[in-house]
Formats: sequence, C-alpha cells, structure tokens
Amino acid sequence: MSKFAIWKPRHRVSMAATAETALTTHLSDFASTSVPFCGTKTLELMFSRPVSANVRWADIEALFLELGATVMEREGSRIAVVLFGQVQVYHRPHPWPTTDKGAIASIRKWLESNGVKP
Repeated sequence: MSKFAIWKPRHRVSMAATAETALTTHLSDFASTSVPFCGTKTLELMFSRPVSANVRWADIEALFLELGATVMEREGSRIAVVLFGQVQVYHRPHPWPTTDKGAIASIRKWLESNGVKP
C-alpha cells in the first residue's frame, strides 16, 4: 500500500441508487442516543473544543457507516452521506488524510442536531 493510499469503506453504493431506496434511515432510530461502538473516539475528537485538526477522513466515513448511513460516491472527491432521512454532501480531503476544521464543525453540527453525542 502506498504512502498516500486512502482507506475506502466496504459499504458503498453507486450514484445510480435512487434517493428513495437510500432514505431508509429513520431519525427515531438514532435520536438522543449515545454511540456505544468503535466510533466513540472519533466522536470525542470531533466534539472536542477547540476543534481538532487530527481527525482522519477515513474514521469519519467509518463513523457514518456505523451509524447506518449510506455513502454514495459523487463527482470528483465528493461523497453523499444519507443518514437521518437527510442527504449531506462532503468533499473527501486529498492528498492528506486529515479533515479540515470547517468540515469537522459542519459534521458535528449536523450530528448534534440529530441527537448524536459522544
């Protein structure tokens, strides 16, 4: 594996997947719950103040998948994350694996508004 290889989660769907099929996650499944899984460390980093600059994008994608999201590849380095009955589009960072602070703050705000806490 090269130095700049990016880990890609196994659970992906193509852009051909319909929005109706992808929007199967219900808010009631996740509202006001703590996250008792491997993504706890990632959540703690994302919710820390000041915002951490050491959160790997691969860990954030893994967190989305553990929450039950569907991750769809979009054009370029963009991905669509379907979770809580909503679609959010994010830019996968490159060539470095760490996520910028603005993206982390945006993701944190979205997760907080849907009841996800570390």
